[in-house]
Parts: sequence; C-alpha cells; structure tokens
Amino acid sequence: MTHTEAGSAAVATGSWRELLGPKYLGASTVLAGGVALYATNEFLTISLMPSAVADIGGHRFYAWVTTVYLVGSVMAATTVHSVLTRLGPRWAYLLGLTVFGLGSLVCAVAPSMEILLAGRTVQGAAGGLLAGLGYAVINTVLPSVLWKKASALVSAMWGVGTLVGPAAGGLFAQYSSWRWAFGILVVMTTAMSALVPMALPARARAAHLGSGAPPGRIPFWSLLLLGAAALLVSVAGIPHDVRATAGLVVAGFVLVAVFVVVDRRVAASVLPPSAFGRGPLKWIYLTLGGLMAATMVDMYVPLFGQRLAHLTPVAAGFLGAGLAIGWTVGEIGSASLTRHRVVVRTVAVAPAVMATGLTIGALTQHRDAGPMLVALWAVGLIITGAGVGIAWPHLSAWAMSKVDDPAEGPAAAAAINTVQVISAAFGAALAGVIVNLSHTGDVAAARWLFASFAVLAVLATVASTRSGRLRSR
Repeated sequence: MTHTEAGSAAVATGSWRELLGPKYLGASTVLAGGVALYATNEFLTISLMPSAVADIGGHRFYAWVTTVYLVGSVMAATTVHSVLTRLGPRWAYLLGLTVFGLGSLVCAVAPSMEILLAGRTVQGAAGGLLAGLGYAVINTVLPSVLWKKASALVSAMWGVGTLVGPAAGGLFAQYSSWRWAFGILVVMTTAMSALVPMALPARARAAHLGSGAPPGRIPFWSLLLLGAAALLVSVAGIPHDVRATAGLVVAGFVLVAVFVVVDRRVAASVLPPSAFGRGPLKWIYLTLGGLMAATMVDMYVPLFGQRLAHLTPVAAGFLGAGLAIGWTVGEIGSASLTRHRVVVRTVAVAPAVMATGLTIGALTQHRDAGPMLVALWAVGLIITGAGVGIAWPHLSAWAMSKVDDPAEGPAAAAAINTVQVISAAFGAALAGVIVNLSHTGDVAAARWLFASFAVLAVLATVASTRSGRLRSR
C-alpha cells in the first residue's frame, strides 16, 4: 500500500454497540473494571490518608503510601506479557484480582502504618498487573475492528478514577470510615472475579500467543531497572534540598536509559523487538509517554485551587477533574474517527492541543482569582485533557498493530501500561521539582508548573508526527 492509498483509506473500526453488546460485554467489563480499580484506588487513598494517619499514626511515612504503590505497579507492569503467556487471560486476571483483594483487606484491617504500607505494596503490584492486562488482553479476546473502541474504553477508566476516587475517598474520610473504603474494594474485586470465568477464555487464541518474553520467563533485569527508576523519581520530592531532588530525577532517567539498552538485548524483555526497529512503534510509545507525563500537572490543581482561588476542598477537587472530563470526552469522540488521514493528523496535533490548554492554565494563575479566571482555568484543563483523549485510543490501537511480527501484538499491548506508569512517575517527579524550585510564592510555582508542562507537550509533537507512519517492511 502506498502512502497515498494509506492516507485515503478508512480505518476499520467496530461500533460501540458491538463492543458493549451481549457477545463482548463481559470481556469489556472486566478489561475496563481492572483499570478502574487501579485508578480509583490510587486517587481514593490520597483523600483517605489524613484520616488514616490520625487513626493509626505514622505521619513520617505519609509520602511512602503513594511511593510503594507506584513502585509495585511499575515492577508488576513489566511482567504482564509473561504472566499472560503463561497463565492465559482468565487465570492472569484471577491472579491479579485475588492479590488485589488480599492487599485491600490488609489495608482495611491495618493496625499500624507499617502494615498499611505492606498492603499498599501488594495492591500496587496487583494493580499494575490488572492495568497492564486491560490493554494486553484487548488483542487476544477482541477482534481487531474493536481494538480502538476498547482502548478508548479502558483508558477512559483513568478519567473515571480521577472523578470517583477523590469524591469517594472524601466521603469515607468525612464520616471517619476510611477502612470501609478498602473494604468496598474487596467486595468489588470479589464480584469481578466471579465474572471473569464467564467473560474471558482460559487461553488466548494461538495466533496471539506471541513472541517476546518466553512463556513463564520474567524480565528480571528490566523489572529491577524500572523498579529502581520508579523508586528514585517517586522519592525525589521528599528531600528539601533542590540538588538532592534533581539528582534523584536525573538518576532515574539514567536508569531508564540503561533499561532501554538492556531490554533490547535480553531474551526476556518488556518492549517488543519492533520498538527498536525502523518502524513507528518507538514513536508511538514516546508519544504516549509524553502525553501521560504532561497530565501529571493535575496533581497540584486542587492545592493551587484552594490557595489561589480560595476554593473549598470539594470545589478544588472538581476543578482538578476538568482534565479527566476532557480526556474522557475527547476519547469517546475521537474513537469514532475512521479515515486514516484524519486519524494521523489528529494524533499529530494532539500534543499541541494539550499545550494550548496548559498555556491557558499558566495565564490564569493569579492570587485571589475570581470566578471568571477559575472558569478559564477549568476550560484550559478540559482542553488539556481533550488533547490526550483524541490521541490515546489511536495510539493504543497502533501499538498493537504496527509491529514487524503480528505475534508481537500482546507484548506491544502490555508495554502500553508500562510506558504509561513509568511516564506518570517521571511526570509527578518533574512537577514536584518545579514546585519545589520556586521560592517566590504559590502564584510563581503554579505559573512555572503549567508553562513547563506546556513545553513538555510541545516536545511530544516530535514523536506524534512520526507515530502515524506506515510500519517498515
């Protein structure tokens, strides 16, 4: 097929009715539900922690509640393809849900912060597996015409988690029932586990068993390097010394670079071989990573909303949800695009759209901001989220299909979540560094944060304009 033919061809795509119809509803529920559990739990716990600390103590470990969860999820994400190849979709999901439920139970009954951290580590490991399976299983249990819609549905769960997590956590915390929040997670995992045997096959189709990591072999060195990188960047915001913070972030970047070199040479790898070839897969991953990292600006929106605009905690939380709303709406609309040329151009401009929203955010940061500025800030966040949403389903579908060997599809799909999680870790660390570097007040910190992430989004256009190329033969 020539470039001209590719540009005019329509992209084969199924309908939402087919994806959510009787034949695939169970599978869609499990795939989306696993990611929703992971994302909701991440934001739920942030709202619960003040109440938990007041109850069981351990204030000095406050930051580690998020750190251990993130490090566990990054390390587990590297094992998704190996676990899926060895156990198959059904048992891989049952394993992840069972371990997640056990971790949630430990958190619910934790008598001390040390026990709570142990439960959070287990939750993170199981959650990283579930979030990765949400993408990896798409191309093993669904036809290719539904990949784009399914990718949009799965990744939209991050928006759901951003909306539901803080609200639910705040509700449980308000009534001093933080333990029940984790108890609800146990109930949800149990219910989903009952659905898995009916929704997913015990084994993937033979054509999708894939290459990459040999069955049952865990990518140990890749897991170790990415886990160490995630640990370094996750604790980067803890030191009060700016030089120590910057050093930890730089060390994390170095370990990721070493990971790329090592992962290319080892037999049991995380990234598929096509990611190191001449095709567009590496650009697809870089675009996904750049977009995800830039969304981490949202971490500080509730804080600045309260300090600069004097919003109540609930109102500031809903302001932060603007990015998630834009992401979800952008995905649902973009997933219906069918013409290849339109899709390629949409993905190419997505980082620029995101940069526009972040620039609006930078310009609306003022002390004692009134309703009009807050409304413009909300619009900027929605545009920022839309920039991610219009590209994400296409990039996810491309990652599964633009490989040199179709058997690499499951490994390429599993790597989406690995890229997403590690990029989120680095984006969060970068946000912390920028805020800590500013000593002139909240307004300056907020402006620098949004402006810096706008530049990061612009840099992602280098990858996005290359991600839509035809794969090399």
